[in-house]
Amino acid sequence: MKQDLKLVIIGGVAAGPKAAARARRLLPNAEITVIDRSRWISYAGCGMPFFLDGQIDSFEELFNTAYDVIRDEGYFLREKDITVLTSTEALEVDRVKKSVLIRDLAGGEERWIPYDKLVLATGASPIIPPFEGRDLKGVYGLNNPGDLLRLMETVEDVNEAVVVGAGFIGMEVAGALSNRNILTTIVELREQLLPGVLDEDLAGVLKTRLESQGIDFALGQKVLRFEGENGRVSRVVTDQAVLDAEMVVMAVGVRPNIDLALKAGLEIGNTGAIRVDEYMLTSDPEIYACGDCAENVNILSGRHTYVPLASSANRQGRVVGDNTAGRRSKYNGILGTALLQVKNWNVGRTGLGEQQAQDYGYETKTAITPAHDRSHYHPQHSLVILKVIAEAGSGRLLGVQGIGPGSLDKRIDVAATAISFGATLDNIVDLDLGYAPPFNTTIDPLQHTANTLRNKNSGLIPMISPREVWDKLQRGDDFILLDVRTQREHDSKPMNDERVLHVIMGELRERIDSISRDKEIVVFCDLGIRSYEALRALKGAGFTKVRSMEGGMRLWAYGPVGML
Repeated sequence: MKQDLKLVIIGGVAAGPKAAARARRLLPNAEITVIDRSRWISYAGCGMPFFLDGQIDSFEELFNTAYDVIRDEGYFLREKDITVLTSTEALEVDRVKKSVLIRDLAGGEERWIPYDKLVLATGASPIIPPFEGRDLKGVYGLNNPGDLLRLMETVEDVNEAVVVGAGFIGMEVAGALSNRNILTTIVELREQLLPGVLDEDLAGVLKTRLESQGIDFALGQKVLRFEGENGRVSRVVTDQAVLDAEMVVMAVGVRPNIDLALKAGLEIGNTGAIRVDEYMLTSDPEIYACGDCAENVNILSGRHTYVPLASSANRQGRVVGDNTAGRRSKYNGILGTALLQVKNWNVGRTGLGEQQAQDYGYETKTAITPAHDRSHYHPQHSLVILKVIAEAGSGRLLGVQGIGPGSLDKRIDVAATAISFGATLDNIVDLDLGYAPPFNTTIDPLQHTANTLRNKNSGLIPMISPREVWDKLQRGDDFILLDVRTQREHDSKPMNDERVLHVIMGELRERIDSISRDKEIVVFCDLGIRSYEALRALKGAGFTKVRSMEGGMRLWAYGPVGML
């Protein structure tokens, strides 16, 4: 690869700057130009909700390096010898002449700049449904720093807000607004929060916990219009409700910016994003695409998918930087690994969800287990709830999801690593993971959940989901709901139903003959550990119709008996 290569990169937020920086390290004499239509470049978009709720003190921190230097045009020129043209729009790509037509948005001048290699890192734009009233003052998006500054101008005066969309951005924005003591409601067209991220069971628990912290949800509702007074929004009208709102934040989702690629005749995939191969090459051998404008491949399914994430964008940018410099680096795809935080609850996922796996043709087995993220006696211990999805028969790990105020990130990252190498449940259990009371329990929660699924698969612990228990209660089924929690737990979080029989686990064996053998018994406790012990004791005593409620009360999210 010639050292005086002309590399032009269109897009200056995440993938583009990463590709430029990597190419510069490999090609010290290359002529590298980055073009972006905004005046904001190389910013931490994922940090914007944290500035909104005050966790980040300064707006400039979103643009700083780790050594406190602003990443602007001067920074890229001085430290990396990379020319960045901000407020400059790329209008057209001439693939024959290998040139890009650009326009200075301030002065209007147009000119062609040549390239040897071209990188499209044009990102994505927010989806703005054509709601009536979307142009009212007080209706915002949060797609770039300009949006953030506009939102910050009025947020101090807001008492009630509505967020439209319960995806990543919507949930983080809702958490930030709620942390400012703003009454916040999330409206979502789907019947659950974080659709496509969490399965319904974990999403239901998270909804219940966030409601207890002041966030309201209007799920399964379609926004019809925004209404206002004196030109400013005051209400959101859905097909089921009218919600007061002094501020509305639109977070419906994003779509890839592909206009330039379309005009240049590049292939667009079925997902609507730019089709690329394993080297991030487009259908033109001299043009690469990376970041939120490009397709991914799901590692487990082998299918093309569109999952715009900052982590993927940066990894793709590095691969593109390698390949523009003549290397042959591959980008092998994604598992959709993602983390977010709402209020004090963390959310994580990797691989396939239960329904996703089934849609791809896998027969699945699952287990959900609440656990402590470190030793229970350590003052910083907290709750995590993990769900493991595995392939029936082989036990191959297909996905892991988790929620909770405790430490989820390392469990999700271990799972992502394991899935990438084709690990089974047995492999997970055999991992030699680190332990010390400030960091972990003696058996890591991920391993604990894998063990639970192995026990389920072997028939050692027949289980029933909390949703199935709720349905049985609603139908009026005649069964025993055996509560083996302590008296204090029972009194503080009661399951208020006449079918509940409270027998403390420590007294179960001496009272076992007083329990009816004719009725089905569903055993429950707080985390699910004692109910497992109780089930085995009952089985040993000859009881045949016994199941344990999966996840115990920590997984309960139904009705007035769902105490938190």
